[in-house]
Amino acid sequence: MKKVAKRLQNLQSKVDKGKIYDLESATNLIKSLASAKFDETVEIALRLGVDPRHADQMIRGAVVLPHGTGKKVKVAVFAKGIKADEAKNAGADIVGDEDLVSSIKEGNLDFDMVIATPDMMAMVGKVGKILGPKGLMPNPKTGTVTLDVAKAVSNAKSGQVNFRVDKKGNIHAPLGKASFEANKIKDNLLELIKTINKLKPASAKGRYIKKGSISLTMSPAIEIDSQELMDIK
Repeated sequence: MKKVAKRLQNLQSKVDKGKIYDLESATNLIKSLASAKFDETVEIALRLGVDPRHADQMIRGAVVLPHGTGKKVKVAVFAKGIKADEAKNAGADIVGDEDLVSSIKEGNLDFDMVIATPDMMAMVGKVGKILGPKGLMPNPKTGTVTLDVAKAVSNAKSGQVNFRVDKKGNIHAPLGKASFEANKIKDNLLELIKTINKLKPASAKGRYIKKGSISLTMSPAIEIDSQELMDIK
């Protein structure tokens, strides 16, 4: 425990708690906070000025990060016939229909993303209560309900990140790994924020991005200038 406490103290001493960092400084600093024995994930946390209780303010979408997430993504696809073949050829790890429903009901959830053709959504609905709470339910807004399954699988494998606000208006998303070069972490962050800014609802009043910070799996958070984030177009 003393060793852990000392490590945390050391990390906290590198981050000025009262300071708001610009993007360049934040992405450079995050690299110096890597201290775990594994390649930690770089994560962003945003607090948006939206009320998710209103349907038009439920911010949800997807973005393919230019440098990927650094994670190998396992993709399951609900499809049949030609579309099932397209999914397999594109590199999907699991492809099925009723057999996939049965497998999921048995507790087999060894995948990170689920894609489905529109005609399969009634079947997917049979396991919605299992997939939904885990954030795995396919949705047209994230491009995971589509006839172009090959592109969807390719995007997933290339580093697609799906995001949505929680009940309090927060968004959490990965930006890559601690081993990434600082400029690649910054590129990924810019692409994500650009997408989120495009989704700003007309009905949202006041400041859209209230607060933003990045951190590693096991590090303190670095607060980023929210105005700089809102200016990313």
